[in-house]
Order: sequence, then C-alpha cells, then structure tokens
Amino acid sequence: MGTVSLPDTWVYALRLPHDPRAARVARMTVRSVLSGHGRQDLLEPVELLASELVANAYRHTHGPASLRLTALADGRLRVGVWDSHPRIPAPFGDPPWDRVQAAPADAECGRGLHLVQEYADWWGGFRIGDGPLERGAGKLLWFEVGGRSTSGPLSLPAGTVSAGS
Repeated sequence: MGTVSLPDTWVYALRLPHDPRAARVARMTVRSVLSGHGRQDLLEPVELLASELVANAYRHTHGPASLRLTALADGRLRVGVWDSHPRIPAPFGDPPWDRVQAAPADAECGRGLHLVQEYADWWGGFRIGDGPLERGAGKLLWFEVGGRSTSGPLSLPAGTVSAGS
C-alpha cells in the first residue's frame, strides 16, 4: 500500500478595519504567512500587490476590507481583497481586460493597478450580491502568482502579463 501525500494547501483570511494602517497590517500578514510556509519565492510580488489592493480599498471605500491568501495544490498562490464598493476597476473587469496605463513618473499615486497586470500571472474581479433582489455587498478583486514556469523565484520587474494568458 502506497503513501499518499496531500498537497500543501492552506487558507488565511484577515478582516481589516477602515484604517490607514490596514495596508501595513496586510504586508506584515503576507510576510508572516509566506515565510511560515516556506514560500519566500513569492514574497515580494504578493506583499506589493496585496498592499496596493488593501490601500485602494481604504482610499475608495468607507468600510472594512478583507484579505484572503489561498495556497493552491499546483503551487500557485491566490490573493483576494474584498471591499464594500461595487465598482470593478481595470484591469479586473470583463474581457478584454482594459489595460491600465503606467502613471507618469512624477505622479504621487496611480501605480497599484498597473502593477497587478505587470507582476501577477492571473487576475480578475466580480461584484458580490449583484442580483436584482440583493443589496450589493461590494466586490472581490483577486490575483494569482506562482503559475509561471521559472527556474528561480519570481522577481520584480517582470514582463507584461495579460489576464488569462
């Protein structure tokens, strides 16, 4: 009788208050979780992108946010950020996935969503509670990393990656 080893899958979820320190808490959580699971190869892009999405949730809503980290059986990591605003920004919307232009060099903001399309392997978003009889409950934006076939860790900067390719 052979031994079956289960894939290294896990899920962490964190509810974040509407607080300007939420992005920092998200970065610290990502760092702790990925280090604890030996996934330092994904630390830099996940920490950056999760922090950007949580910061956007704080900036564009008046309510809490949630961060969810999910290790998938094939080695990918999926990160989801929920917030209470229903608008799905580019590049997370429906195909053909509007591209986000790079911010001017002297801009003080506007880089976060462009970074997602640059450093994530896959991404998407959907409204929650969008039915005709339901009251909208916001949206979930997600991205995945670790799906590229690389000989070493993911590193920044990476080439342009489009959703679903």
